[in-house]
Amino acid sequence: MDLAPLRAQAQELMAQFERMRAGHDKLQQQLRAVTGTATSPDGHVTATVGPRGQLVRLELDPRIYRRPDSHELASTITKTVQEAAARAVAEMERLCQPFIPNAQLQAHMNVDFEGIFQQLDSDLAAVRAPHEETNRPQGRQ
Repeated sequence: MDLAPLRAQAQELMAQFERMRAGHDKLQQQLRAVTGTATSPDGHVTATVGPRGQLVRLELDPRIYRRPDSHELASTITKTVQEAAARAVAEMERLCQPFIPNAQLQAHMNVDFEGIFQQLDSDLAAVRAPHEETNRPQGRQ
């Protein structure tokens, strides 16, 4: 029974775990401090969001009152906040990249439970496959 592949995978998982453990305090502080800021194309709206996409600051230029179109203003604010949130997510992804595989990170960021479970199933299958091959009874194939 050749356990080398299983040992290699275990070593890689342990190395990944150690990288995460070694940098988790700093990463956690950096993630808590993430913000994303965007300004509307007309420069009248600036939005800043926190790490969860929550609005933490909204700046409205007084020039917005020159065109009293509440629907247009609402749309501009919404688009600007969405852009700020996208920038915050991109920064969080950048910070997590050294610690978490991209596919796994994307699944978590998108609350994609199917993707998360598929990744776990794939990881488990890779661990089980070498072990199952060597433990298969003779005569069965």
